[in-house]
Amino acid sequence: MKKQTLPVALIQERNHGDADANLSVIEQRVAEAAKRGARLVLLQELHNGAYFCQHEDVCEFDLAEPIPGPSTERLGVLAKQHGVVLVSSLFERRAAGLYHNTAVVFEADGSVAGKYRKMHIPDDPGFYEKFYFTPGDIGFEPIDTSVGRLGVLVCWDQWYPEGARLMALAGAELLLYPTAIGWDPDDDQAEKNRQRDAWVLSHRGHAVANGLPVLSCNRVGHEPSPLKASGIDFWGNSHVLGPQGEFIAEAGGEPEILMAEVDLQRSEHVRRIWPFLRDRRIDAYGDLLKRYRD
Repeated sequence: MKKQTLPVALIQERNHGDADANLSVIEQRVAEAAKRGARLVLLQELHNGAYFCQHEDVCEFDLAEPIPGPSTERLGVLAKQHGVVLVSSLFERRAAGLYHNTAVVFEADGSVAGKYRKMHIPDDPGFYEKFYFTPGDIGFEPIDTSVGRLGVLVCWDQWYPEGARLMALAGAELLLYPTAIGWDPDDDQAEKNRQRDAWVLSHRGHAVANGLPVLSCNRVGHEPSPLKASGIDFWGNSHVLGPQGEFIAEAGGEPEILMAEVDLQRSEHVRRIWPFLRDRRIDAYGDLLKRYRD
């Protein structure tokens, strides 16, 4: 079977203060990634600033912007300048009082290839996203680009096998997750390790169950809590997985451009020996539409 490789880059970064500063760094990193041969570049979740969902404050809504808007214009120029497909993550202002956590995909010519609105919205200590984001309403639809059909999901979506499966069933060739996840600095090391291991395992499970490569790009660095709590240490560890859950590339805990070569034909091979889609008992899964089987 002919090998068809796609050079990819994940831009793992820390917050540099505001949208202009962060986008300036992103422009430098994307330029370097493209120079190193990347054709697909994935950014982290809500890359324009700090992870503001550590508290609930109506003033944070001022950070949101329309799509299209200033950031999509700047990112589109960036994609076109370097001839890369670019996957971004923005705080979308759809209308007054209606906001989304939205991934926007740019084609290599700078045009918007499509967008995905985060479907699963968390509400945990330090991750108060339900205050800010309306759940997505455009479903689990892959986005067609010049480098393939991309199944883009966002962070908390990573814990739900249903989203990854629906993207796979719609013909996604890769699964991509812009992410902002970290641990409480006050947790002991064993708990930190359990959380990070569970996160990696969830992605490996999506890769194996669907026979698809998975790209997950996380942020790094300590971000203090506006509530004077302990804040969040974002652990990085961005990674690229093959369709059997194998590691192709993995980052550490510091800013990094993670480069990898993804074999797009390998999914075909893996699905021939592990035909999980063939053996699904779709006649017996009706109860999955229930919240719980009482």
